[in-house]
Amino acid sequence: MDTIAAISTPMGEGAIAIVRLSGPEAIQIADRMYKGPKGKTISSAESHTIHYGHIVDRSTQRVVEEVMVSVLRAPRTFTREDVIEINCHGGIVTVNQVLQLALREGARLAEPGEFTKRAFLNGRIDLSQAEAVMDLIRAKTDRAMNVAMNQMEGRLSALVRRLRNELLETLAHVEVNIDYPEYDDVEEMTHQLLIEKASSVKKEIDALLTTSEQGKILREGLSTVIIGRPNVGKSSLLNSLVHETKAIVTDIPGTTRDVIEEYVNVRGVPLRLVDTAGIRETEDIVEKIGVERSRQVLKEADLILLVLNYSEELSEEDVKLFEAVKGMDVIVILNKTDLEPKIDADRVKELANGRPVVTTSLLKEEGITDLEEAIQSLFFTGTIESGDLTYVSNTRHISILHEAKRAIEDALNGIEQDVPIDMVQIDLTRCWELLGEIIGDAVHESLIDQLFSQFCLGK
Repeated sequence: MDTIAAISTPMGEGAIAIVRLSGPEAIQIADRMYKGPKGKTISSAESHTIHYGHIVDRSTQRVVEEVMVSVLRAPRTFTREDVIEINCHGGIVTVNQVLQLALREGARLAEPGEFTKRAFLNGRIDLSQAEAVMDLIRAKTDRAMNVAMNQMEGRLSALVRRLRNELLETLAHVEVNIDYPEYDDVEEMTHQLLIEKASSVKKEIDALLTTSEQGKILREGLSTVIIGRPNVGKSSLLNSLVHETKAIVTDIPGTTRDVIEEYVNVRGVPLRLVDTAGIRETEDIVEKIGVERSRQVLKEADLILLVLNYSEELSEEDVKLFEAVKGMDVIVILNKTDLEPKIDADRVKELANGRPVVTTSLLKEEGITDLEEAIQSLFFTGTIESGDLTYVSNTRHISILHEAKRAIEDALNGIEQDVPIDMVQIDLTRCWELLGEIIGDAVHESLIDQLFSQFCLGK
């Protein structure tokens, strides 16, 4: 296997940037670039040590950068290969020069996610742990980070391996009973064993799928769309939740003419917050495009924040908005409670049809806490015990678990209908194989390539 190199820190100005090398020639390549005090070399350095020196271009003897070089020898590294990390000053030019010199000295530019891919291929982590690395990088809240950390540490992997072992032991036991059918009670024992084990595995899969909706929200965030007539306070709501002025706020209807997106953390729940142009009939061409985009994002939303003006009577346009979000998760917000009330609150509750109704005065910053509580309680009953539960947050894992559940249900149905044992075995084996796809024990090479291609370069 060749030696790879990449910049492992974000591009741009910063205190430190890191060029990482991994592979059989990593130490030798670093040695050819490094000039240490008193002739010290990287090849003579002990593992897990860091050394001051300079990176020098051998062809010109020009000093490229002043560095600290970390030496990590296999197998006690992330990739289980020799790893070198060159800590440079965090400028764009210098770090690129160090990388280009490493490539000229024999390294190959790493593909996206190739360091993590090597950790997987070398048995350092399984596939679910590898995917958790990217989830950890992309985590936008503490709770999302905790879920990713638990998965990266192997909590999901351990559970999946235990379920696979239970299925494997059951299949082996059934094989023995089939091979020695001379005992009268063998068939009855086999059926009872299959029912017990299959039911136990199904129960565990159901428990994982129960956490999947919340886990997916923590991983991907809620697509949250703010809608309402012009000038009801949609942009003010966005600014209040973001705690920053992101949208222009004026008394002029139609100020927001396009879709504005921001991520916000609401009590550990990540929201991809979308402020839309006020939905109304308009002759303004630009505003009309914005209204059309608003209608489009409305169809893709997980949560709707429907803002009404507390100081105005309920209009026909307001009623149409309620009709547009029928069947969706909606929180109704009565804004501008600092003004004289004119809206029919009872009619609003009737239109809300049991969905939460929150009153706010965004001008006086009142009601935001109630809104945050409503968002949390709508999707998370009580607090999220991410430290106590194994959360499934990855869409691929959720899909596989649904397939595994169907396979185990087919096995249970087969037992109840006295289907031959060898046919039931097929469904149990299918469930065992599907669970293996989660951790990478049974997965196609093209899927592995596709998964790691989504990683950032240098990870």
